[in-house]
Amino acid sequence: MADTADRNGTRRAFLGTALGVAAAAATGSTAYAAETVRCRRRIPPSGIGMHLYTMRSTLAKDFKGTLARLAAMGYATVGVSGRHGNTAAAIRGMLDETRLKAVLEHVGYDIVSGSGLPQALEDIHTLGARWIVVPSLPGSMHNPAGFREAARQFNKAGFAARESGLGPLLFHNHGLDHQVVEGENLYEILLKETDPDLVAFELDLYWASKGGADPRSLFVQHRRRFPALHVKDMAPNGDFADVGSGILDFPSMFDTARSGGVKQWLVEHDSPADPFASALNSYMYLAKLRY
Repeated sequence: MADTADRNGTRRAFLGTALGVAAAAATGSTAYAAETVRCRRRIPPSGIGMHLYTMRSTLAKDFKGTLARLAAMGYATVGVSGRHGNTAAAIRGMLDETRLKAVLEHVGYDIVSGSGLPQALEDIHTLGARWIVVPSLPGSMHNPAGFREAARQFNKAGFAARESGLGPLLFHNHGLDHQVVEGENLYEILLKETDPDLVAFELDLYWASKGGADPRSLFVQHRRRFPALHVKDMAPNGDFADVGSGILDFPSMFDTARSGGVKQWLVEHDSPADPFASALNSYMYLAKLRY
């Protein structure tokens, strides 16, 4: 099957790199030292997190128990996405008890651009997090004028976040955000028309790839603007997959992550058959990964 060949090709390419390093070492190549350093890099344990949308079905039944199981797997951080009837203070208490740290929360565009922003920022502080994240824009705004209006609103909200002692406002992408509409790339409008000191991005690697963007190039061209990632893999048929089981070349993407300012690698799977199994598979891949 062509899709299977693509996936196997990705894995072979990664293995080929490792074998090439070994061969270079045997022949005394001057490139060996640099390549060895590159392949020894790893994601810091404190940077491996879970975006809690993945666990929404289990959180609805047992919020604290779900957090405890994630912590036992090795996860250090979470991105909050849906509170399931809990207050920010209650979630903070459960996080503290399970020794997890919230790093961000997804908050709707209507709240961020409206009168609910001050309370939302206060909740970010209560959670002990750093970033407020807009998860998507209304469909009616998916045009250049709409994205320019979003950029203006993001700059205002980002200023408010900074004044309250938080990090910049983040925007989370989907595939359609990378479309070219009326001759303009929508995502590029946000990158160019937001203040880097006030607005940054939580890059979803699956949706960026599906939308035709190159995360590795984004990290280089827009330095330090991507403090958080959604690490989500793609199955050969285009569906979601556990991290490390699909066709996305994460080692290549992460090669320039430092330029992008990445600090958090948040696992996400939009529709896992078994959320806990998916969480464990994804964690084990990221914890073992060297790039």
